Amino acid sequence: MKKVPEKKTIAVIGAGPGGYAAAFLAADLGMQVTLIDRDPNPGGVCLYVGCIPSKALLHVAALINESAHAKEWGVSFPSPKIDLEKLRGFKNNVVGKLTGGLGQLSKQRKVTYLRGTAAFMDSRTLKVQKLEGGAEQLRFDNIILATGSRPVRIPGVSIDSPRVMDSTGALDLPDIPKSLLVIGGGYIGLELGTVYAALGTKVSVVEMMPGLLPGADRDLVRPLAQRVQKSFAAVMLNTKVASVKEEKGGIRVRFEGPEVKELEQVFDRVLVSVGRRPNSEIDGLEKTGVTKNARGFIEVDLQRRTNDPAIYAIGDVAGEPMLAHKASHEGRVAVEAIAGHKGASFEPRAIPAVVFTDPEIAWCGLTETQAEAEKRAIKVARFPWAASGRAVTLDRTEGMTKLIIDPETERLLGAGIVGPGAGELIAECVLAIEMSAVASDIKLSIHPHPTLSETIMESAESYFGQATHIYRPASARGAGG
Repeated sequence: MKKVPEKKTIAVIGAGPGGYAAAFLAADLGMQVTLIDRDPNPGGVCLYVGCIPSKALLHVAALINESAHAKEWGVSFPSPKIDLEKLRGFKNNVVGKLTGGLGQLSKQRKVTYLRGTAAFMDSRTLKVQKLEGGAEQLRFDNIILATGSRPVRIPGVSIDSPRVMDSTGALDLPDIPKSLLVIGGGYIGLELGTVYAALGTKVSVVEMMPGLLPGADRDLVRPLAQRVQKSFAAVMLNTKVASVKEEKGGIRVRFEGPEVKELEQVFDRVLVSVGRRPNSEIDGLEKTGVTKNARGFIEVDLQRRTNDPAIYAIGDVAGEPMLAHKASHEGRVAVEAIAGHKGASFEPRAIPAVVFTDPEIAWCGLTETQAEAEKRAIKVARFPWAASGRAVTLDRTEGMTKLIIDPETERLLGAGIVGPGAGELIAECVLAIEMSAVASDIKLSIHPHPTLSETIMESAESYFGQATHIYRPASARGAGG
């Protein structure tokens, strides 16, 4: 990739995965870059209070759960003792190493890192209020907005009490409560609920929809739902939180819905996790040509350019899906567009999504749910992990791999995986979709044995009625049953 012939000046507001990826690439291309954020180093919500600390804690939760499961294999461990201070230290050290490393990379690339808050004076001029005091007015050729998102607050639920937490508060591990209510059955709530349940908390989850992880294919969610029913104290579906009230013994929660068994319950703590909203209320933005849609997302084109030609927007603030890896890719596209590279465009065929629960769920490309909504013809090829040698050796046979295939061309349109390591396995399917692979390409690609990756190959084989480890005649090709 050629460097920019003229030394452009560029500002990136927000140093999360999208912001620092954009800033680093811009510096690599020879631009003069200023990265603006309040945190001491790049990283954003993802590294400081999101993806990274939650995965560190989920690793610990998996270890606790596996040690309990080992009794079935003839290996017994004493009941785990939780040193909360050391656990916080482990999580904080992980965050420190990664954010500190990004700080070093920023210096190596000669990126100017300003700790503070930016406000627009016009489309190319920012006033940065520094945390250390004082303000600085700077002018740039282009500005990239990477301001991210924040948790949604529920009217009547967001009371001013330390017992009512959002995801940031839950990741601080203030204590190990005896009971925790998770409001919202999405991926953030279920991941954090998994952590607290492993630590010994009686976790209940309430979801207003009829199933957990609304929007995900039901066959992928089913194994997780069955496991959650065993590990959580309660799962309340088709249920809303009518009110919360703090009292001496905890937080009293009132529920409403057709399946409510107890109208009121008291919990030690409550975690509110019902989604996120874009941080698009940027000071002075009205002085630019930037526009927002009805949901508050900044409107962008395929180059991530806003309606103001000098300003670009990436990541959560520019629309769903709100995923770190999507933001990073958008950041690179925006910088390439600014650099004048032909073909710079955000047009992915597949963006992977991963839920890091136990079991993990991952999918990419077209889902069955989307295909049904669009009345699109597809064939589904499934391979149950009960027939996987590697899954049997792990004693984790509840998983499943499925491929969504175009019946006319046999191209891979989408994929879904549920089971341990699904988040690692899904990348192969992303590559296959981006490379326009057909079912026979996957079938003929030799996979190592015994591995869970074989389930992708055998899913493709099952499409042709030729899977070695399950019997599915050719007449049932693509039935996926």
